[in-house]
Amino acid sequence: MDFSLDEETLALKNLCRDFAAREIAPFAAEWSRQAEFPSDTFCRLGKLGLTGMLVDERYGGSNAGMVAYVAAMEELGRADQSFAAAWNAHSTIASLPLAKFGSHEQKERWLRPLAEGRNIGAFGLTEPDAGSDAAGIKTRAKRDGDGWVLNGNKIFISNAGTDVTLGVTALAHTGNDEEGRKRFGVFFVPSGTPGFTLGEPMKKLGWHALDTRELVFSDCYLAADHLVGEEGGGLTHFLDVLDPGRISVAALSLSLAQAALEMGINHAQQRVQFGRPVSHFQAIAHRLADMATEVETARWLVYRAAWLADSGAPYSCAAAMAKLHASEVANRVASASVQIHGGYGFMLESPISRFYADAKILEIGEGTSEIQRNVIARSLLAPAGGRPSPRLDRQ
Repeated sequence: MDFSLDEETLALKNLCRDFAAREIAPFAAEWSRQAEFPSDTFCRLGKLGLTGMLVDERYGGSNAGMVAYVAAMEELGRADQSFAAAWNAHSTIASLPLAKFGSHEQKERWLRPLAEGRNIGAFGLTEPDAGSDAAGIKTRAKRDGDGWVLNGNKIFISNAGTDVTLGVTALAHTGNDEEGRKRFGVFFVPSGTPGFTLGEPMKKLGWHALDTRELVFSDCYLAADHLVGEEGGGLTHFLDVLDPGRISVAALSLSLAQAALEMGINHAQQRVQFGRPVSHFQAIAHRLADMATEVETARWLVYRAAWLADSGAPYSCAAAMAKLHASEVANRVASASVQIHGGYGFMLESPISRFYADAKILEIGEGTSEIQRNVIARSLLAPAGGRPSPRLDRQ
């Protein structure tokens, strides 16, 4: 088996590394302190063709695939998790519903500016009383002539209030079928639509530079052409884009773990105690060895899930495994790196403190660790003739 990246993907990885070193890393701490999303930097990323990596070239994307996307995320996330998280939400759950289920006119109208990086996108699922239970959402879309009227609230929504936000793709309950089962629809709500208002930026433990808000729909009228995909298929459409999103968050987790490992190594080599660098002490050296081993296990789970996605093979279970393991590794490695830093790691001016604060959300967003375990268990326990077992040698 060949685990190496091809030349094109390596070139992309190097491009992202150079961009991150020049345009992101030097400013990330200040963005975090100011809780400021760098819209101009995001748009410059678009000019490099990196804001539509999972979108067809016909609509302004590069259709680079998931392996290339993971490689890009490794570099962007090592520089700053807030910026990379915004890019993640934009590239997957915000753009993919339009890319997979939108009409040609919707793709030209909304997907193209997102893919080209002229605007950033948001996706509205989570509500005060619904998150992991996606079918429990209360936001309602009712028919009004040829259009729809939305009423409800969303919460913890990324990218919704920046100065380059195009709009939000929102999931809403559209009614019930003859057997009483809920029906759902996905709607694109442009920024500035009457009846669509934003809450103030939310104050978070981490991801300070990521714009995160509550959304309020109050008799928000949308024309019929704002329905993305078929009415009644909204929940299915949403679940369809979850797997790429999970791989993306797994890659974000991998990037944080790698950054935390590198910070731990650098500090251990520079910090002198008892007349020698602390890296010379076996307790520290062994901790670094364990951290590096965990990062590598996460890396290949993430890349394998991405490879399966690009190969057209079933990958839901692999995506859940990658997201579960990588996010938990990110938290363990970040915590271990803070421990190696000692008191310096507890200071806000230390870069590791920012990554440590950013780590926890990785076990929550895009499906909690508990949900990932449910997904994996269902695959393992599927009856004969059901979903395939996630054996590592299965292709």
